[in-house]
Amino acid sequence: MSALTARGFGLLVAAVVLLGAGFRFAYPELVLLGTAAGTAVGYAVTTAVWRPRLVVVRSADPDRVARGEPAAMTLTVRNAGRLRSASLVAEDRCGDRAVPVPLLRLRPGRDTTVRYDVPTSRRGVVPVGPLRVTRRDPLGLVALARPYGGTVPVWVHPRVHPLSAVPTGAGRSLDGRVDRVPHGSITFDSLREYVVGDELRRVHWRTSARVGELMVRENVDTSLPRIVVLLDNRAGAHPGRVDGVAESFESACEAAASVLVAAYREDLPVVLLPVAPEPPGAGPADDPVTRGGGPLDLLAAARLADDDVLGPATTRLRRERLGDTLVFLTGPGGREDLGTVGALRAAYPSVVVGVFGARGPAPSGAPGLVVIDAADGAAFAAEWDGVRRW
Repeated sequence: MSALTARGFGLLVAAVVLLGAGFRFAYPELVLLGTAAGTAVGYAVTTAVWRPRLVVVRSADPDRVARGEPAAMTLTVRNAGRLRSASLVAEDRCGDRAVPVPLLRLRPGRDTTVRYDVPTSRRGVVPVGPLRVTRRDPLGLVALARPYGGTVPVWVHPRVHPLSAVPTGAGRSLDGRVDRVPHGSITFDSLREYVVGDELRRVHWRTSARVGELMVRENVDTSLPRIVVLLDNRAGAHPGRVDGVAESFESACEAAASVLVAAYREDLPVVLLPVAPEPPGAGPADDPVTRGGGPLDLLAAARLADDDVLGPATTRLRRERLGDTLVFLTGPGGREDLGTVGALRAAYPSVVVGVFGARGPAPSGAPGLVVIDAADGAAFAAEWDGVRRW
């Protein structure tokens, strides 16, 4: 984007006035001055339009951190042109902050490196870039700004609070708390192509003969507990917001991250579901810049949705039966919905509810529910480890 500076606009107006007056009253001196002023503006535009060849490389260290942990961005700008890129002013975008980058008189073939901290005080996805380079002419009449390089996201995950206990599921192992069979042992799940290292006794010969290639049976171990984390991201469930941030929702995200990490540590299957999914194309998960690769990235990009209906989420959970342990994490506005969640006990033998930010104790909702009232994620972790039954 280019624009005349105040000095350039004034000189252009002066050129028009001088030329008009000179031709109108036949004053060659005024025509000469007007021509000189117009020539200066034209020279400034021509100089500023020239595009310097800059190569921008950026690297986040690291690109995924927990809230409050340090993260840094390293930006390297190299002059790939043959001419000196004089009078350049540059700044990098880091979220809502502008970071100045020194590029004044960067010689051909040389580069400059800038390293700065990325703000991680809030959970979210921090887009960094692109670099905005402003080129000015020597007279300061025209300023032309162009973007260079792409955008690199930094995922700020919720804080993770260690959990020493995990649900043991509806099925019990005879040899321990849970079974440890690598490929499952009880229930047939699907067929897949054979890969080197698979046991030949798991080959399904009838299907292999029909399709012309080796097919292997995949089984699942139904004694392994399967955990479903239902994150209540309805705006009505988290009414208290300060500067657009609902602390109860941040605490729910921390609790969800803590349950996910505890399940990963124990090699247990776990699924993360939001109550109100964002429509396609409307959320960070649909943006190629901020699209993540796992549940913790989804938690970093999670935000409150206007949809205030819990019914579709519970209907899906009842129909698909994604696990045997349901963990429902909500805010003070979701306390009245515990009866709806408690109705899922027929499909999920173990239901744990976490209520954050409530001023009073949550209602019982339904018999058999384990209800944890917590002020934040740390209090939830302490209460979670104190649960004696699932």
